Amino acid sequence: MAMDSIRGINPIAPVPSIGGVDKAEATSGGKEFGDLFTEAVGRVEQYRAKAEESANAFMNGEPEELHQVILAGQRAEIAFETFLQVRNKVVQAYQEVMRMQM
Repeated sequence: MAMDSIRGINPIAPVPSIGGVDKAEATSGGKEFGDLFTEAVGRVEQYRAKAEESANAFMNGEPEELHQVILAGQRAEIAFETFLQVRNKVVQAYQEVMRMQM
């Protein structure tokens, strides 16, 4: 009976896009690392700008809900912290490669 509910799942479903790069681009070298890095910085900046815009609108008495202001700030903070962690991992990987003996 449990197997009947699983039959609709396609075992060869396409892999979802991760970080803006789909599987085809990743295997064919679609986007350069610099381009991905620039896009990530742009997304973090968009979250920061949205949080600032939302906070300013709230402080100016415009119709902005307090919970929306807080959520925008949290999104910006999480995006920035995630970006920093990814950057740190990339730097660590680079340093590890540089330590390898050739």
